[in-house]
Amino acid sequence: MRWFLESQTNPQILISNIACNGVAIDKGGSIYVSDWMKSEVRPWKEGDTDGTLVAGGNGRGDLRNQLSIPYDLFVDEDYSVYVADAMNHRAMKWKKDAKEGIIVAGGNGQGNALGQLDYPSGLVVDNLGQIVIADSSNDRVMQWFEGDTKGSIVVGGNGQGEESNQLYYPTDVSFDVEGNLYVADSGNHRIQKYERYIE
Repeated sequence: MRWFLESQTNPQILISNIACNGVAIDKGGSIYVSDWMKSEVRPWKEGDTDGTLVAGGNGRGDLRNQLSIPYDLFVDEDYSVYVADAMNHRAMKWKKDAKEGIIVAGGNGQGNALGQLDYPSGLVVDNLGQIVIADSSNDRVMQWFEGDTKGSIVVGGNGQGEESNQLYYPTDVSFDVEGNLYVADSGNHRIQKYERYIE
């Protein structure tokens, strides 16, 4: 749905009949939607009646042309789509017009080692190409560069809790223009801010 600042009472339904877990907008204004029931991602332009498949769409599974419960999305300047592929415990990157994605984080089974993720649900990519992931069931936020076999812990990873160095099922991450990192710390019912994360 789209809500207009001028009219809070008359939202516009842009896309219907979807099981949406994530949404992103590219520089051209197309709206990308992850559909967890169809295990696919489609962008929609104004007036579209059906989006164009850009990721998944081959049934639920763990092959490189499949997704399993896709959550959050990020679209970069080159129209590559990054997907938090939650049930496959990995993050995928689908380049424009690709028929299959590449694993850019996780993909080594469910777990809490530095090369693993456990139900990642949120992600963002910074201007250096660093992928920052809300590793939800591990109560931590991880960072990866494409091609890395292991990530590193940004915040959390100190057990589930409510201290400033702990998280409880983080579900999303974002940066502001100054490089501060924000984490949706859902189990603690709070938003955490980590200042000047990006140098």
